[in-house]
Amino acid sequence: MLTILIIAVTIIVSAISFNKRELFHKLLFNPYQIYQRKEWHRFVTHGFVHADWMHLIVNMMVLFFFGDHVNKYFEHFLGIKGILFFILLYIGGIAFAVLPSYKKHRDNYLYNGVGASGAVSAILFSAIVFDPASKICLYGVLCFPGILWGIFYLAYEYYMGKKSNDNINHDAHFWGALFGVVFTVITVPDSVLLFYNRLLVLFQ
Repeated sequence: MLTILIIAVTIIVSAISFNKRELFHKLLFNPYQIYQRKEWHRFVTHGFVHADWMHLIVNMMVLFFFGDHVNKYFEHFLGIKGILFFILLYIGGIAFAVLPSYKKHRDNYLYNGVGASGAVSAILFSAIVFDPASKICLYGVLCFPGILWGIFYLAYEYYMGKKSNDNINHDAHFWGALFGVVFTVITVPDSVLLFYNRLLVLFQ
């Protein structure tokens, strides 16, 4: 239910911002505006606006498939507090993922970023911590255990973040994913043993 609520809010805000560009520009991530004008809200609000419908749909589909799964794990281990920690995981993923970009581009007034990719990466990698053996499928065809897919994803995003100039913030994907792992391990220490046991079963 919480995942559906986040998706609904994100779709509504993104859809409105497609037509109201003033709103879009007020919410997007712009390190220069944050640094010079102290518009701190941009660290979070950029996660609720997207470049286009495809960008929005892809992020929300990944969130739909993994969000509720992760939320249930948090509630299982932490009880009702798990709801709060799930929200912190999502919001924290949005903000933490762009910290390297903020440091790198805070003097560049032309640099902008939008999208929930950092948060979605955090959710996805939290799911991998809880269940590394669960299959993740690319385009519904290429299916691999989460742990293997996660390693490939991190390597790819790290490489592209260093080499690429494709207008995709690969650094946000990479750091959002790492945030998801660290946040999950710190808030749910039992996830480490669960991760280990499921890896043993996978590679037996």
